Amino acid sequence: MRVLVTGAAGYVGYAVGRRLVTAGHQVDGLVRAPDRALPQGVRPVVGDLLTPLALDEAYDAVCHLAALTRVRESFTEPLRFFTANVQGTVHLLDALKGSPTVVYGSTAAVYGTPESQPIPESQSASPSSPYGTSKLAAEDAVRYQAATGRIGAVVLRTFNVSGSVDGRGDPDPTRLIPRALAVAKGDTPHLEVNGDGGAVREYLHVDDLARAYELALAAGAPGTHRTYNVGSGIGASVAEVIGTVENVTGRDVPVVHRPPSPEPPLLLCDAAAIRRDLGWEPERSGLPEVIGSAWEALHMR
Repeated sequence: MRVLVTGAAGYVGYAVGRRLVTAGHQVDGLVRAPDRALPQGVRPVVGDLLTPLALDEAYDAVCHLAALTRVRESFTEPLRFFTANVQGTVHLLDALKGSPTVVYGSTAAVYGTPESQPIPESQSASPSSPYGTSKLAAEDAVRYQAATGRIGAVVLRTFNVSGSVDGRGDPDPTRLIPRALAVAKGDTPHLEVNGDGGAVREYLHVDDLARAYELALAAGAPGTHRTYNVGSGIGASVAEVIGTVENVTGRDVPVVHRPPSPEPPLLLCDAAAIRRDLGWEPERSGLPEVIGSAWEALHMR
């Protein structure tokens, strides 16, 4: 297939492009500057989704990963998030030629904080942040465009992603695993934890997520749309993550406990649908391997 990856120089986009090239696809990577690092074999296409886009090529499929993703920032700059995540998606859809499959990278943040766990795709969307709301609106744009028959659509809702490929780890220093590893490396004196460290989340290796995008390319047909959760379904508490970081790195991670913050005690993914329909399985998402590859990437910077 001839595939366009947006956000191709980003954390997930890079991993997806790398995986697709390895699988034998012809891959173009949409980037805002020609000097951005891309996987070997990915051809750069310069463009900015914040303005109307002109694409010279027709593609069999598009993996749309260009987005703003930091939840806390979305509360202080909501319009910036809606512009990038919603209007950017509209600009992309408007530029596409032919009837490609669009695999849209969404987020579990569209669910908000449901009480029932693990979370299936049938759970009603109730986002609690401008980020989650903007991603849900972009999902709707993709689905309604699919309903016209102009594209096929597959929406992948991702939970927590970590790990690395080609020495490229998660660049977001606000997330738990990068924060804990920064302490282990000595870049930060201690890790601040809200409450007792009992909150449970799950973690998916970025290469396992890239595999889901590869499989989703063949899952869309013009006029159809599907939505899948992508996650390991294996929970780990904050305290367990810290303990694993200490075991993997052989270094202490001093912790300073802060008062508890209002957050759900448990968030887990039900990924039964993508396992059943596409045969996807997480292969690298055990917590030691996720943290180990992230630690290796930190030392390669």
